[in-house]
Amino acid sequence: MSTPRLLRTAAELKSAIAEALASKGGAGADAGNATGQRPLSLGLVPTMGALHQGHRSMMDAARAENDVVVATVFVNPLQFNDPEDLRRYPRTLEADLKLLGDAGVDLVFAPAEEEVYPGGPPLVRVSSGELGARYEGASRPGHFDGVLTVVAKLLHYASPTASPAAAGGTPVRYRAYFGQKDAQQLALIRRMAADLSFDADIKAVPVVRAPDGLAESSRNVFLDPEHRRAATVLSRALFALRDRVSAGAPPDLAAAVALVEAEPLVKLDYFDIVDPQTLQPLASLDRPLDRPALALLAAQVGSVRLIDNLPLELSGNS
Repeated sequence: MSTPRLLRTAAELKSAIAEALASKGGAGADAGNATGQRPLSLGLVPTMGALHQGHRSMMDAARAENDVVVATVFVNPLQFNDPEDLRRYPRTLEADLKLLGDAGVDLVFAPAEEEVYPGGPPLVRVSSGELGARYEGASRPGHFDGVLTVVAKLLHYASPTASPAAAGGTPVRYRAYFGQKDAQQLALIRRMAADLSFDADIKAVPVVRAPDGLAESSRNVFLDPEHRRAATVLSRALFALRDRVSAGAPPDLAAAVALVEAEPLVKLDYFDIVDPQTLQPLASLDRPLDRPALALLAAQVGSVRLIDNLPLELSGNS
């Protein structure tokens, strides 16, 4: 286990990244390039803390692919619609640092709110547009504008090109890691990076599930045993869709919805089958799918809102 270096300001982060890359010299993890120098690589994993095994899988992916790994821990107020939800969001930095150290993370950026938003809530924000107005965006207006605004800032803070003399002129590849569990967020971040010409490759990390099938989430700690048992209906409904599609049958979304609605402790918000890139609902579900799709849902389980999703692969590709 290593102890990651904890940084509180953007200036400290930029300096630490430059030092970490420079210490790696030319012995990068990636293949060589035309100049004869081996490019270095930096992996960024943005989080809001309260880390669990889903986050650990993102750290592991970043560690396996990069010379320097940076994790961020920042509870972003812009993406909370409910002040009470923001207040009670778990803040467990000491435990988070242990997990990050176990995962081999080099640098941890855990700024105060005043560091990220020095003038208070920003007057100019990144708009999630039409893609951010559906599903989670419809239930939580403004949520994705807040997500994209903070992710844009974090991508800039950690960019190797923003770190003076990083790696002594050695080329640096920049990757940022996000969980597939937040499928709509992932799609929006990919579009933002492409549309606004960010220099980071956006990497998706698959959903991590507990043995009972429930997707790992920082909000799971608020589920009592009875509601946790009820919440497993979400993954069971998704698995039923996946099994039908992989067998070459029509997905039967109505049956999956009925399965969830039969659980009295779960109140379904939405459940749909969409294109994985555009998140547009598929037009016809009464015949076998002719292309990969994504099933996604959200539900209220007691006082806890949960989201989940599952790729639907065609027969022979699962």
